[in-house]
Amino acid sequence: MQNDLGDYRKNYQKGELIESNVPDNPIQLFQTWFYEVERFGGVEEANAMTVSTIGLDGFPKSRVVLLKKYTYEGFIFYTNYNSEKGKAIAANPNLCLSFFWPNLERQVIIKGVAEKLAPNMSDGYFESRPDGSKLGAIVSEQSSVIESRDILEKKLKELETTMKGKEILRPDYWGGYLVRPRSIEFWQGRPNRLHDRIRYTLQDDYCWKINRLAP
Repeated sequence: MQNDLGDYRKNYQKGELIESNVPDNPIQLFQTWFYEVERFGGVEEANAMTVSTIGLDGFPKSRVVLLKKYTYEGFIFYTNYNSEKGKAIAANPNLCLSFFWPNLERQVIIKGVAEKLAPNMSDGYFESRPDGSKLGAIVSEQSSVIESRDILEKKLKELETTMKGKEILRPDYWGGYLVRPRSIEFWQGRPNRLHDRIRYTLQDDYCWKINRLAP
């Protein structure tokens, strides 16, 4: 079986990315782009990002995770520390985050180093979650092999009964990561495949060097 996709074509013409118009700090540009993606619509979850890690088996692996916060320090997401991605980060904290926003023909690629958030920060976010999400985080031994979905749902019902009327506390195997960026690349689609690519690279003095990359 084969499916030739060679005829798929799209002409990119919704924007431009020029060095003279970008800020010195990439987080400012990210904030502007994120606002514009939300403002103009067409993306159901603008904070959905692909997180790529190097697994314990030596292979890279990517999966979609939701960005929960960004600051001048970096980008924050939450997960199970015992999951496949958690174990990969523990062994090699270097990872890549990427966003694709087709409504504005934009992509952002972030290379950075992940570190666990302070427990009180993870506690604060966990407390803000709906009870169902809290219980789901406790029940799921993320990335482990399970016999069936029925077993998972049974464990959830049992936990719902046990925790009814009680405070649901964050388990110590679940929490957040802060990804401190080392480089951030902004990609803007342009006509004739001559796309704009601007890369920010963090220097030793914590200033950002800006370069244009060939498409």
